[in-house]
Amino acid sequence: MHMRRNCHRHLWLLSGTGDGAPLADALIHRGWKVSVSVVSSQASLKYCHLPLESLWVGALSGVEDIQVVLENARLLHDGFEWIIDATHPFAEIISSNLKIVCNELDQPLMRFDRCAETFSEAFLIKSHLDLLNFDLAGKKILFAIGSRVLSEALDCGRRSGAIVFARVMPTVEGIRKALCCHLPSEHLAVVTPSRSNSLGQIEEALCRQWGITTVVARQSGGVTQKLWQNIARKNEIDLFLIARPGLADDVCVANSYQELIDKL
Repeated sequence: MHMRRNCHRHLWLLSGTGDGAPLADALIHRGWKVSVSVVSSQASLKYCHLPLESLWVGALSGVEDIQVVLENARLLHDGFEWIIDATHPFAEIISSNLKIVCNELDQPLMRFDRCAETFSEAFLIKSHLDLLNFDLAGKKILFAIGSRVLSEALDCGRRSGAIVFARVMPTVEGIRKALCCHLPSEHLAVVTPSRSNSLGQIEEALCRQWGITTVVARQSGGVTQKLWQNIARKNEIDLFLIARPGLADDVCVANSYQELIDKL
């Protein structure tokens, strides 16, 4: 007989991706109390329909912020039984900081890592620096890689002789970094990525408007990667996927909602 979990068990879920709300919903239905952290107010909207214990909006600036959350939780309600790191696969800094703090405080930590999808027609590269190994002279390249290393990636594209374009998220940080990249305004799009496998009209329209021949995206898995794969195939566009970072060997990992729930 399946027994409902103790309703007093509490965990902290960090996720602003499309996986966060469905995962939180599944956990709540298993009897878990769930507190959630997201970086932006836009990401928080996905959780509005869920009976969360807490919903915190804002970036965790370092290990100190994480320590404060855990210490306050231990004072208020005996702490979290688990921390679930379901942040973006390329959000290396927060994942590293979580691991450091959890090791120091003997706090159980689990990483939710959606399976890395392969696409036989894409060029899989380790980083944007690998673009320097390709003849891209005269190519029109759209970078859809976020803003963290956008400046360096655009520079690699320019050094390869390409004409560069970028799409960034409509966040203060994303726009600020994009404006520092010295792109002509007509080469920059500030849009929210499509979130449905059946959509992608915005991304496809950008490619057509700019005459894009090459897209550089990230091997993030999920909807966004599938969108770029579909657009590349449909429009005969070359697709470069930056390989996702490796995971630490000593972190508990789950690749699906059910696997994560089973491991708790």
